[in-house]
This record gives sequence, structure tokens and C-alpha cells, in this order.
Amino acid sequence: MELLRKIIFSILYILISQVNFAQDFTKKKEAFQKSYTEEAAGEYLAAANSLKAAYDEKSYEINLRIGWLNYLAGNHTESKTYYTKAVSLMPYSVEAKLGLAYPLAAMGNMNELIALYEKTLEIVPNYSIVLYRLGLIYYERGDYDTALKYFDKVVNLWPFDYDGLTMLGWTYFKLNNMREAKVLFQKALLHTPDGKSAIEGLDLLK
Repeated sequence: MELLRKIIFSILYILISQVNFAQDFTKKKEAFQKSYTEEAAGEYLAAANSLKAAYDEKSYEINLRIGWLNYLAGNHTESKTYYTKAVSLMPYSVEAKLGLAYPLAAMGNMNELIALYEKTLEIVPNYSIVLYRLGLIYYERGDYDTALKYFDKVVNLWPFDYDGLTMLGWTYFKLNNMREAKVLFQKALLHTPDGKSAIEGLDLLK
């Protein structure tokens, strides 16, 4: 009798759990769908609130999306909070780290941004987007030697990429290596013949 009672209890528990899971999924799916519609209409805060109505702190997807919507709404501090939660839930997620980069950059938290990009490169060492962005940060800081390291790797990975070639060209220009700068600007113009930045660089070398 006791065994039968335990079996019945177990079956009921499984059935209730399945029903709860189905209801929870339906609620989340509807919240996501509503948020997409509101985002398309430019109603970013409303879209974020729609997801908050179905919020689950353990949901990577919800935290990631609320982070994005708050960034679009200009709520950078709140965006950072939710993206950080997403990163903590999925520490190897590159998409969450790149998402977190948006509010960090918007708030001017460049040291945090550099640390975030460096952690990303520990996971994907040859990620050209991150390498390029780090190059830009150091270039804008006037640290051309460090910028060179990142842009050089970008160009080695993508030898016929306009942005990589142009920025490597400008970095060599700042380091007074005019021969290399000229070659790189010329290669960039083979990719994009009307590229303004590369044309400007070549004009300065005349």
C-alpha cells in the first residue's frame, strides 16, 4: 500500500511539473513575441517591461534581451546589470560579452571594456571583431604600439579587409612608418576605391 502511494505521488508530481513547465514556456514565449513587436515599433521600455512580466532570474535569454532593450532605450546602467547577469549565467558566452560591451562603451567605462574584450579573447583568441575594437581603443588613446599589435593580427586574419587595412595604415602613419602606411592605404583602396579614410591617408603622404 505504501509503495502504491509513493508511485501515485511520483506520477502526480511528474504530471504537475510538466503542466507547470508548459505554462511557464507559453508565458515566456508570449512575452518574447510581444517584446519583438514593441521593439519593432521603437517601444523599447515597453518591450523590456513585457519580458519583466515573465522574468526568471535564471533565464539567460531573458536577461540577455532585457539588457539589449535597455541599451536601445538609453538605460545603460540597467542594461549593464542584465547583461552582467547573462554573462554570469553563461560565462563562455561571446554574445553576452559583446552585448555587455555596448553599455560599457556608452558609459565610457573603457578599462572595464578592455578587460571584457581580453576575457573574450581568452575564449576565442582570433575573434577579429574584438581584436579590431581593442585596436581602436588603443589607437584613440594614442598607444599606437599596442594598437599595432591588434590591427596587425586583424589584417593577418583578413588580409583584404578595408577597415583592418586602413586602421593598420593609420597606425603605421602615426608611428612614422610611411612606407608601410602607403602600401596599406593602397591595398585598402583596391578593396574600396572610394574609401575616404584611405584616400585621406594617401593624400597626406604625397
